[in-house]
Amino acid sequence: MGIKRQNNQLELAFMTESRSESPRAVMEGTEVPVAKHDTKRPAEATTRLMEEVCQRENLRKALRRVKKNRGSPGVDGMTVQQLPGYLCKHWPTIKEHLLRGTYKPQPVKRVEISKPDGGVRRLGIPTVMDRFIQQAILQVLQGRWDSTFSESSYGFRPGRSAHQAVAQAQIYLAEGYSWVVDIDLEKFFDRVNHDMLMGRVAKRVSDKRLLKLIRALLNAGVMEDGLIVATDEGTPQGGPLSPLLSNLMLDDLDRELEKRGHRFVRYADDCNIYVRSERAGQRVMRSITGFITKKLKLKVNVSKSAIDRPWRREFLGFSFTSGREPKRRISPQALKRFKEHIRGMTRRLGRWSIEQMVRHLTRYLLGWRGYFGFCQTPSVLRGLDSWIRRRLRNVVWKQWKRGWTRYEELRKRSVGNRLAAQTAGSCHGPWRIARSPALSLALPNAYFISLGLPELEHARKA
Repeated sequence: MGIKRQNNQLELAFMTESRSESPRAVMEGTEVPVAKHDTKRPAEATTRLMEEVCQRENLRKALRRVKKNRGSPGVDGMTVQQLPGYLCKHWPTIKEHLLRGTYKPQPVKRVEISKPDGGVRRLGIPTVMDRFIQQAILQVLQGRWDSTFSESSYGFRPGRSAHQAVAQAQIYLAEGYSWVVDIDLEKFFDRVNHDMLMGRVAKRVSDKRLLKLIRALLNAGVMEDGLIVATDEGTPQGGPLSPLLSNLMLDDLDRELEKRGHRFVRYADDCNIYVRSERAGQRVMRSITGFITKKLKLKVNVSKSAIDRPWRREFLGFSFTSGREPKRRISPQALKRFKEHIRGMTRRLGRWSIEQMVRHLTRYLLGWRGYFGFCQTPSVLRGLDSWIRRRLRNVVWKQWKRGWTRYEELRKRSVGNRLAAQTAGSCHGPWRIARSPALSLALPNAYFISLGLPELEHARKA
């Protein structure tokens, strides 16, 4: 009854809009229709975008998306679960501030996470309320802006994916563009110039209240070690609106590359340009680096950028085979990260039963398979399946510990007396024993399948 009453109160709070406002069809989250790239027609500007942001249906969809995404609390400690109750009580006041242009976002909470390739990624976590408002803004702006972005831009866009970006890169290789200018922007999200960004927003938005709110979200500051630090550049990673603003900022780069006739693929701040020769690549690198530095006021990470063969580079976790018909393969770096993660998980779960361990591994493996199953090298996936089973056998052998226990466990699993005795008394280490005939008989592939262990090879995408 309490939940139903809360939902009714929230519905009433969201129904304070005028009936004369015609609702726009904005699909849930960021899933909006994608039109073809139109560089000549900017997205329609309007002076009443804030009313659209505050429309009931837009707010309901924003709330659903924020609840679905979950996420950590911001500086005020409010959780996603507490947000509906807070809105029931305070939404009319919040809406009034939004429509008057007086809403003040709170600072974001600084969170640092380790990058897979070393270093630290600095995230800025807005409060749940500010995430809700950003999501509502995103749903209104994304539908207007997305159709004006480049066909070669794939990151953070509805109807587009990393797989599509990798497949397009593969097409360029097959066409003979077998050199890549791999450009990495140094700390892009931390270094976006606010004035330049807002200038681009202002060309598309004439609602001064919304412009003021977006500027306030950018300048809200960061809380670090209990102190609020002012921010005069950057878009905080962690807010729903930041990806759209980043695409707007880098749209100038896309247009410049298109104007020059380059074949390129961009996913967020990761841009690959494909050319026919190393010399052409050097020329492109010099000129585009100058454009990024002078025109966009951004910095190219020299240590991570390069002119190289695509099969020696990583792009969104993938690489390619060489030859006339390049195939998608999982990059060596991604394979290394995968094995390190599995090793860490199996070490941490070492005291669990094999059934519990498989259940815990399954979620990670299914997610990994869903992404990297896009590769075209089934032998690699087959090898990983074998390696995972060997890893599990290795853990089980360690759990059995003593020679007599190992002998008894092997005999229980229909291993012959002589083979069980030889294996249990072996001086070899667990990793070598994990490949022994005895353990293959005691813990066969079919056994792991019966426990629900996903097979990476069998879900390979075409």
